Amino acid sequence: MLPVPSSTLLRHPRWWALLAIGLCLGYAVVTVSRLPVWALPTVAGAWLVAGWLLRWGAPRHPRPGARVWPWSLLPIALLGIYVYLNDSFGIVDLGAIFFHLQAGMSDHGGGERLVAAVLYTLSMLALLAAFTWLVRVDHRWRQGERLLALILLASNPLLYGMTQRGAAIVTDDGAWLDRRYIEPAIFEAPASPPNLLVLYLESMERTYADRERFGDAYADLEALGERGHVFEGVRQLDNTGWTMAGKIASQCGTPLMPAGLLHDRQFEPLGRVVPGVDCLGDLLAEQGYRLSYLGGASTAFAGKGLFYEGHGFTEVIGRAELEPRLEDPDYINDWGLFDDSLYALTLEEIRRLDAEGNGPWGVVNLTIAGHAPNGYPARACRERQGEFDGVDILYSVACSAWLARYLVERLEDEGLLENTLVMIASDHLTMRVSVWDQLTAGERDNTFILLGPGIEGGTRIRREASMIDLFPTLLEAMGFTIDKHRAGLGVSLLAGPYEQTLVERHGLEPLNARMREENALQQRLWEGLVPNRPEEPEGEETPPADEQVVESPYDATGEVPASVQ
Repeated sequence: MLPVPSSTLLRHPRWWALLAIGLCLGYAVVTVSRLPVWALPTVAGAWLVAGWLLRWGAPRHPRPGARVWPWSLLPIALLGIYVYLNDSFGIVDLGAIFFHLQAGMSDHGGGERLVAAVLYTLSMLALLAAFTWLVRVDHRWRQGERLLALILLASNPLLYGMTQRGAAIVTDDGAWLDRRYIEPAIFEAPASPPNLLVLYLESMERTYADRERFGDAYADLEALGERGHVFEGVRQLDNTGWTMAGKIASQCGTPLMPAGLLHDRQFEPLGRVVPGVDCLGDLLAEQGYRLSYLGGASTAFAGKGLFYEGHGFTEVIGRAELEPRLEDPDYINDWGLFDDSLYALTLEEIRRLDAEGNGPWGVVNLTIAGHAPNGYPARACRERQGEFDGVDILYSVACSAWLARYLVERLEDEGLLENTLVMIASDHLTMRVSVWDQLTAGERDNTFILLGPGIEGGTRIRREASMIDLFPTLLEAMGFTIDKHRAGLGVSLLAGPYEQTLVERHGLEPLNARMREENALQQRLWEGLVPNRPEEPEGEETPPADEQVVESPYDATGEVPASVQ
């Protein structure tokens, strides 16, 4: 028998179907694992060899085909969504998905992902068509395909997380975290409260300070840190890993547990953001502070405007307000203003507040240069650093660090930072970028630097902490007396090691497990938008407010969350 020419093989739909499935399988394996890109053709090739040996799509004893729709189509599509999210962000955060769906995603700057989304959609259609063809022509796949559907559903991390959050709604005792919540309050203020400047540097985690892995990309922030307090070991809890979550954690002392299924108007956008708790803006407004927020992106995206307007800020300024003030109206990116433009306008705002002189001021600022996947380096950086290749995130990291240092030094030169505390922090750890493998090779932590009066230079404080601890630390650094060095779930990192943070006492994973299993803290955050929290059972005493870490009969047993047992 003469061999079948390869051209005939390529014309056979069997090989096209197997090739489509193999390539998609290889891409999924490479994306969700730490395997290098060259593993993709290896996985696809192994799939094709298996298909040839087992004669998938061409059984030796074929049975009549059947025009059926595979049960696995939906599980495959859901797994494809997970792979897309993993490829886009590195970590799939269900909390972020729930929050953005309800808080709003208008005016986002993710235009560069639209092409990727189209390619993913076309690839998924090809995969589903190929798999349907295989099931219809090969009876062996029809027989085992329902089991495959169950396996795909059970192994999808996206669905696993959803079921855990759903289970939290019916948890008998879902208040372990809520019992540790301390109502933020200022008991005593200094005679001359300092002004406050908060610079959130998008995705600028302190991990970049490792010169062996990342060179001098972080050098300008290191230089600033030598003049103040540098905090090391600020980890990332669940529900603090995206911009609004990081801001709320560091300004409210609590993870952002989205309203999710508890929101009482599921098909309407949120009207308020975490209305049930007091945050930095609420406390400072009561002390007579004039508060402004400036960001280059739209304040409509992810509820930023709602958050600041609902928590004490009188000026909430974003892309819509700042873009008309640009000298060059075409000098914008997908999200909005570049950071050099934003900082110039921030300087103008601080000059205005300082000139008014009606009590202390506070300015919160959010940059964009370090935004994954490639960053948005400003024109000033390109003139200083040379050409940007469009991919290297370290170029953008160096840009963000230099611009922050330049702003601080310019404010100092103009005398605008007298009696002013400066906080420089990343909003969260970065998502998937060009140096992702190096970043995820070891422990990671967030940037947290304090500069200003009473802050001794060259001080490094290493504590196992999280973004929720920034809130009470900032209040104490400003000279305010707070309740037992605590606010929300956070503990001041200036209080010394005898006041343990939740991470120091319990560890990251047990705390994350609690968040997946509980809903009382979630109800506290969204009080007024969700059904009332259940009352304490009659006869059960609530622990005093200062008992943050010794606790209830549930804790006395040493019981750990079910998901980590």
